[in-house]
Amino acid sequence: MTATKIDTFSAPDKRVLLLKPRGFCAGVVRAIDIVKIALETFGAPIYVRREIVHNRFVVNELAEKGAIFVDEIDQVPEGMRVIYSAHGVSPAVREQSRQRRLKVIDATCPLVTKVHVEAVKFAKQGYALVLVGHRDHDEIEGTFGEAPDVTQIVSSVEEVEALQVPDPNRVAYLTQTTLSLDEARDIIHALKAKFPNIVGPHSQDICYATENRQTAVKNVAHNADLVLVVGSNNSSNSNRLVEVSRNLGTNSYLIDNSAAIHPEWLEGVSTVAVTAGASAPEVLVEDVVSYLRQKGFNSVEEVEVMPENVRFGLPPEIVQAIAAAPAPAQASI
Repeated sequence: MTATKIDTFSAPDKRVLLLKPRGFCAGVVRAIDIVKIALETFGAPIYVRREIVHNRFVVNELAEKGAIFVDEIDQVPEGMRVIYSAHGVSPAVREQSRQRRLKVIDATCPLVTKVHVEAVKFAKQGYALVLVGHRDHDEIEGTFGEAPDVTQIVSSVEEVEALQVPDPNRVAYLTQTTLSLDEARDIIHALKAKFPNIVGPHSQDICYATENRQTAVKNVAHNADLVLVVGSNNSSNSNRLVEVSRNLGTNSYLIDNSAAIHPEWLEGVSTVAVTAGASAPEVLVEDVVSYLRQKGFNSVEEVEVMPENVRFGLPPEIVQAIAAAPAPAQASI
């Protein structure tokens, strides 16, 4: 007798929980707008140091409009215009730009700038600085560069144990803005245990968008069989969303788009939660939801965990350029 193959994607009760907030944060929106406005105002080419945000789709889209992405400042021809990415840069990069007479537009997220300012402040006050984050991340590279002689980077509780500082009573810590809240909490707890007099920022460095997206996953993961996170593999905050879900016992995968979904992930699954990292555009989320509908997940419910209405202003270089641009010609009657 031949067994009948059951179509696991035809069940009527399959659903998608679409998390909100998700996707672009205010810093990412600002950074992308800066590149687009610069291209419209000054014309191509516009050089951008590193990926403006960590999402390949966004980078490719801007490259098609005339943005040229480079790894280092010495790849930008002298005197040309360059945009710093949302992750920020070190003082050494700024000095290189001055030496090459580059016209700089700074797209650093204001929340990253806050961490840079704190690093300079603690260093001037004579503190040994512990920077909590991932060594290979662009943001950490920039922040570390503010006070490299007094800064050490730690990425785990185990690394805290090996820390040595000149004066255990003069230690300060800062964190990368895109860390897991739980990961940062554990490392900071270990730092406080090792250095009881350690000081930190007046308000946490982990950004509102990172926290909100992680909170949304925590609130919904227990109602889902699978969590799909839309984002690129070099996006720190996107990877942290996957970790948060898995730490709660819910299977999760990071995907660039619907093409990255393995059909076997959906076998036996009735509820899929979908979210997106802070640098992933909504069009990719819509692509994933459309794919899931084709697989029988016909019920799509948006779950808003908290409202998010943060906006950041444009940098003065862009504001001044817009103001100086000629007004569009009026059509004659």
